[in-house]
Order: sequence, then structure tokens, then C-alpha cells
Amino acid sequence: MRRPRSVKSLLTCTVFVFAVTTDAPGVAPLHAAGNGQNEDALPRDIQPDSRNRLTARPSSADGATGAAAIRRSGSGSNARWESPLGRPLMELAILITAREHDQPYEWSLHEMEAIAVGLDPAVIDIVRQRGALTGLGERERVVIQMGREIFGEHHLSADTYRDARDLLGESNLVDVIDLMARYAGTAARLSAFNQHMPPGWPQFLPLPFTPSDDIDPATRSRLPLNMPVATSNGPALRPEIASLYGRTLSPQGTGPGHIRRHGAGRAALEASVTSTLIDVAILVTAREYDVQYSWTLAELAALERGLDPTVIDIVRERSPVTGLTDEEAGLITFGRELFGSHAVRADTYADAVLLFGTTSLVDLVDVMAEHVSDATLLIAFDQHLPAGQQPLLP
Repeated sequence: MRRPRSVKSLLTCTVFVFAVTTDAPGVAPLHAAGNGQNEDALPRDIQPDSRNRLTARPSSADGATGAAAIRRSGSGSNARWESPLGRPLMELAILITAREHDQPYEWSLHEMEAIAVGLDPAVIDIVRQRGALTGLGERERVVIQMGREIFGEHHLSADTYRDARDLLGESNLVDVIDLMARYAGTAARLSAFNQHMPPGWPQFLPLPFTPSDDIDPATRSRLPLNMPVATSNGPALRPEIASLYGRTLSPQGTGPGHIRRHGAGRAALEASVTSTLIDVAILVTAREYDVQYSWTLAELAALERGLDPTVIDIVRERSPVTGLTDEEAGLITFGRELFGSHAVRADTYADAVLLFGTTSLVDLVDVMAEHVSDATLLIAFDQHLPAGQQPLLP
């Protein structure tokens, strides 16, 4: 039997219908009060054309908006390897991302990389210990401060943004934030599957929790070894040699590449679980990162696809998951642990595997990780909702 809709969700649906019908001739558009969402009351550093901190580029044929549009203000290069700001600063951006997500694998490999390319070990220690930023160079200070605000507070202050733009330049700043965004998504994948360091590799990051030991000894993660095999099209990939100066630092069989190899992709996921369950994965991610833009658009899309408004309200209000289906409850619990404490408990993980199977769970985590990446950009550039759209997240 279908659960009854809550009063709040019925009101939400009414607001949505009203909002999308106010373009009729003679009807004034709806504007939201508060939260800086009123088109005529945007914060001073928000551009009315892009509705974020960046000047909108000429519209493209595909009509990119949100995080996709923000990325287009970058240089288009691979920032980690090609940024004019230099490798040490790029590794620092990755390290502050790993630190704020309590991700030991990502941190430890990139600490070695950072030292190899010349980042001052004293700067690394400040990030590791969450120390004061006094005495740092201006660029190092602002990159660390950005990471602490974006990931710790889910908000980037106007002052910090202005300092970063002035010090780095707008295009470079987009590249740096996009790099942090990519590694925030990677941190989610690594933490979801409890990736430990390879045997004999040191772990350099102090953690607020003790990682569980539900790992495969071959991969040092919750996933078994899944290596490419020789086919008629060619040989299997050879084992890579870790190189601090190359692009293959993670030993094969460990790390984000190995994790994603266990998935089957978005099309397979959509064939194996309901579209509304994918909506739940997106919503719990947006909620745990407090991203109004992602949440509101995802809620409207989820309602359109038939997700029960009661489920949406439970995620919105961070309420207990009692009364939900096992799949809904399991996925919400998984996301709350992953993004709240940065560690998924062994029993929560085991329940998720029973509910979804390993392949679909990997793909669901991949959906979450992609939205973490987008959330980073939306937070940093303070993306506001389309004009007239009521915000739906408190």
C-alpha cells in the first residue's frame, strides 16, 4: 500500500505547480523570500546571468547549466599536471580535500607525491593537523582555507572567494576547485569500499575513527580482485609500477580505478534498480552537502518520476528511516554514514550488498560520487536556483 503524502510535500508540489505556471501572460513570476534566492536580492558577488560568482559564457548548443557550466570557465586543461600554478599547489589542493574527508588512502599516496614535487613538508603538516595558517604563502593559505570552508562548512565565504580569485585568477581558480571536486568524488568511492593502504605502504593521516577490517587481503578493500584478462583483442594490462612522478601511483588492484571496474555503468544501474532509488542516492548526497541547487532540482525531478514525498521528507529532515522500504532505508543510512562520518560501518555495507548486489552498489556509489564532485563546484561558486524557483531545502 502506498504511503500517504505528508502535508509539507503536498505544499511543495503545489508550490512547484504554481512556479512553473507563472510564465503565463500577465502573471508575475514567483520569487522566493530569504536565502538570497530572490532574483532582485542576489548577493553582491552573484552575477544575474549565471546566478553564480562567474560571468556566464555565451550559451552553448547543449544548454549546460550548474556545475557543467561552471567547468567551462576553466582552462580546459588537466589542472593536476598542466596548471601554471605548479604541481606543488595542485597536490596541496588534493591533500586538503583528502584531509577534510578523512580519506587515508588518498591522503597518503598524495602526501608522497606532494613531497616528490616539492611541496614544503611544513605545509603538509599544517593540513594534516588542521593547524593555524599563519606564516604560509598567500596561495597556500587560500587553497587550504577554501578546502576547509567548502568541505567543512559547505559554504565558501565571499571574502575567501575574492582572495582566491585575485591570487589565482578566475580560470585557474575554476581549475583548482574542479580538481578538488574530482578528488572529493574519489574520496567518496574509496571510503565507501573501505580502501586500506597496500601491504607495506605507510598510512600518514590521523583519523577520528578506526577503519573496519572487512576487507579482501588481495585488494585491501571490500571488493575482491577484478583485474583485466587477456582476450582475442589483446593481452591483459601489465601490472603497473608505482611512480611518484607518473600517473599510475595507485598499484593495480587497489584504488578508485579498481573500485569502478566492479561497476557496470549507469545504463546497467537503471536496468537493475528503480529510477526513484537513484533519486534517493542523489538526494541524500545533496542533503549531506547542504546544496540547495542540487537538492531542489533533484526533488522536483524525483517527484515527477514518482518518488514518495514521505521518503523525500525523511531525507530532508534527517529523520529516522523507519517505515521505508529496505532499499530506501539502506541507501539513506549508507549515504549518511559515508558523508557524515566518512566511514561506512561493516554491517551497513553488508546490508547494502544484500539489498543491491555488489555491481549495483558500486554504480550507486558512483552516482553519489559524481554528485559530490558537482556539489563542490556549486558550493564554491555559490550557484543559485533559476529565477523564480522556490528553494526546497532548509
